[in-house]
Amino acid sequence: MTSTSRTEQLSGEQVSIWLDDLSRERLESGSLERLIAERNVVGVTTNPTIFAKALSNGAAYEAQLAPLAKAGASVEDVITELTCEDVQRACDIMLPIYERSGGVDGRVSIEVSPTLSADTQATVDEAQKLWDKIDRPNLMVKIPATREGLPAITEALARGLSVNVTLIFSLGRYRDVINAYLLGLEHAQQAGHDLSTIVSVASFFVSRVDVEVDKRLDAMSDAPAELRSRAALANARLAYQVFEESFASERAQQLLAAGAKVQRPLWASTGVKDPNLPDTLYVTELVAPNTVNTMPEATLEAVFDHGEITGNTVAGTYHEANTVLDALAELGIDYTELTDQLEREGVDKFLVSWEELRGTVTEQLAAAKEA
Repeated sequence: MTSTSRTEQLSGEQVSIWLDDLSRERLESGSLERLIAERNVVGVTTNPTIFAKALSNGAAYEAQLAPLAKAGASVEDVITELTCEDVQRACDIMLPIYERSGGVDGRVSIEVSPTLSADTQATVDEAQKLWDKIDRPNLMVKIPATREGLPAITEALARGLSVNVTLIFSLGRYRDVINAYLLGLEHAQQAGHDLSTIVSVASFFVSRVDVEVDKRLDAMSDAPAELRSRAALANARLAYQVFEESFASERAQQLLAAGAKVQRPLWASTGVKDPNLPDTLYVTELVAPNTVNTMPEATLEAVFDHGEITGNTVAGTYHEANTVLDALAELGIDYTELTDQLEREGVDKFLVSWEELRGTVTEQLAAAKEA
């Protein structure tokens, strides 16, 4: 009799394991299939930072890059062609999981350009363009939960697109995201779409909250040591409370009765930044039904190796979580200011990665033309 692995245990707790990484090298080496078979991976997420790292390995993309360079393709067109092919191939690998799960898992996410984060209509147009170009039923288009992104999320869902809402840091913005999801489903229903085919997750960022809060606590002379590295879990656990309450509402229940699916919370940014913390912290302490945890490979391997899965670690924690946030507020750490800053920084980081990506592709195009 074979023993149950830790990632199998996590899956058994109704947590879907998604890999936060994708590259041509991973696709061609069989690495993704191995992680599906041996680490219970049932989805893939990408972002501009991941693609900037992937495309820096020019050798993996040479065969596709050369004819694009010869045809005089622009940098933006090359980025689209290379990244969309990676996502198409990953979607094809994930298709059996998508079919087996009724469309809930087996998903691959690609993000709209971060340069569009403040432009609602341009975001919608880009989401539709990516959806049409990749042309896979198990695609998810990532749209950031900026103020301008909220109506774009609603419109994309209303058109029947599946959406991964990203860069959520605050409980208030998360409530806005759920409202945008429900509104999108209502519009989709009015337009005659089959609600069961529209799937969405809400990517709630975790570790970056601890990084910023702990930095502020360390700058105080009188901050209680026991508050360090507790804000992120408190914030995420209260987000799960919002999820439970929101989808128990009459509005949500009517849509679910019409075939819609809940918009699952997805724990993002789960790699632990502080070496003094357990490297599985943002996985083992956020176990709850109907959630997704998207992990970089190092975190995934740490969970497989030594993660302690002890059942639901979110239920019954809401009072304690509120106490943590209240204590931080008493110390002068303003929740709204903090989460607004993290959202701005999140967009800025993706913009930096996007420019790195453009720079890398520009160099590769020039080299291909000279070859």
